[in-house]
Amino acid sequence: MSDKNRVVIFDTTLRDGEQSPGATMSHAEKLEIASMLDEMGVDIIEAGFPIASEGDFAAVSAIAKQAQNAVICGLARAQIPDIDRCWEAVRHAKRPRIHTFIGTSPLHRAIPNLDMDQMAERIEQTVTHARNLCDNVQWSPMDATRTEHDYLCRVVEIAIKAGATTINIPDTVGYTAPRESADLIRMLLERVPGADNVIFATHCHNDLGMATANALAAVEAGARQIECTINGLGERAGNTALEEVVMALKVRHDIMPYDTGIDTTRIMGISRRVAQVSGFPVQFNKAIVGKNAFLHESGIHQDGVLKNVETFEIMRPADIGLNETNIAMGKHSGRAALRAKLADLGYEVGDNQLKDIFVRFKALADRKKEVYDEDIVALVQDASANTGDDFLQVKHLRVVCGSDGQSADLTMIVDGQEQSVHATGDGPVDACFNAVKQIFPHNATLKLYQVHAVTEGTDAQATVSVRMEEDGRIVNGQASDTDTILASVKAYVGALNHLIVRRTRAGRDGKEISMYSH
Repeated sequence: MSDKNRVVIFDTTLRDGEQSPGATMSHAEKLEIASMLDEMGVDIIEAGFPIASEGDFAAVSAIAKQAQNAVICGLARAQIPDIDRCWEAVRHAKRPRIHTFIGTSPLHRAIPNLDMDQMAERIEQTVTHARNLCDNVQWSPMDATRTEHDYLCRVVEIAIKAGATTINIPDTVGYTAPRESADLIRMLLERVPGADNVIFATHCHNDLGMATANALAAVEAGARQIECTINGLGERAGNTALEEVVMALKVRHDIMPYDTGIDTTRIMGISRRVAQVSGFPVQFNKAIVGKNAFLHESGIHQDGVLKNVETFEIMRPADIGLNETNIAMGKHSGRAALRAKLADLGYEVGDNQLKDIFVRFKALADRKKEVYDEDIVALVQDASANTGDDFLQVKHLRVVCGSDGQSADLTMIVDGQEQSVHATGDGPVDACFNAVKQIFPHNATLKLYQVHAVTEGTDAQATVSVRMEEDGRIVNGQASDTDTILASVKAYVGALNHLIVRRTRAGRDGKEISMYSH
């Protein structure tokens, strides 16, 4: 690289992030997130796993065609059909990349039953094939951090000689500590012939909570590409979070003089949008983007911040796109004020979406004394999650509860047809869910039902999260309302709508491929 202090940001939200159980995104949502990543300044977008399904192939192809600046990358196993399919998906990008991988640790070599020599030959053949198709090839030895060092050096050298331009070193199971992460990169740079002619990357999982620390340690040791996801989304405990490494490099530029080129003012907007479309809400105390990241409750902290904000804040809300001014929102607010507030919160909405959100906002403002930022975020999420295009829609709900029993009268629109039922249950939510099941019978099991108040007070909106599973497919639903029971039904129905999409996709693709990857 011409600039040794430039750190390349490789975002895999749309691939590794979407592999989180229940985080499946629609085609349109993937294109939207990819566009936001491109505008943000992400260098490489890993758009998906093209051979996994027709849906994944179509999304990667569409993202490749729409991208203006970023390199568009697809993932492929060390198999010729995978690599060919990947190339077909990314070939129309202005800057395409093929990313191929194979597990090199003893545990992973045992899966395809390859000995060291056989695997080395497979790596040479597949990387050479990829390079013959594309001049930008990334190779990953899955579970690199548990691979014998001598063998890791051997296969990395083979991949470089075969034409790989980026060598990614994945900590697939989140097992490594920061010192080990740095030592491994240094060892490869020192021992592997040709290592100074390629870019070394780091891909860290967060199983022990050290993904960000491991990624930064690797950079200090010489890695110049960080693989990460928005909000740290990903398999199991997730990945290195983009917002964490980017802001860490920005805030601690004194000891880590590396630049990423990321427009940090877009971080909060894309964080909220990914949380919305994936169904994975950001925890309140999440670094950088959590609701509490810039809040102070301790009297000592509050006093210090009032006197000098730097006493307890190492970055400013504006650095990540949070507007520090406060527009008071209430029942007298107009559309212009709502649009401005939405922009402050990181949401750019079209006229039709604004119209829908404004109607919901006015209805909420009539019921609440004060509408908080969190209320408006919940309105945006609810407006996107429950639309007139959904197969299942809630039209009317009446619930009776008390010591004499609980019942629900529910009217829904099912594929354009109105249906009504009366159901009972052990509680009001149970009665409502029984009513939904009468209208739309299914075998999905409820795995999670969670309620939290968006703000304080008895008039607070409740946000309900639902997780369901059917035949190994996991889906999420989320909805908000000042009526907790209604929010529960909308979240439940939202999860079922996601399930219908998953059923349709599985039927169209014929089969679901196992995404066994790093």
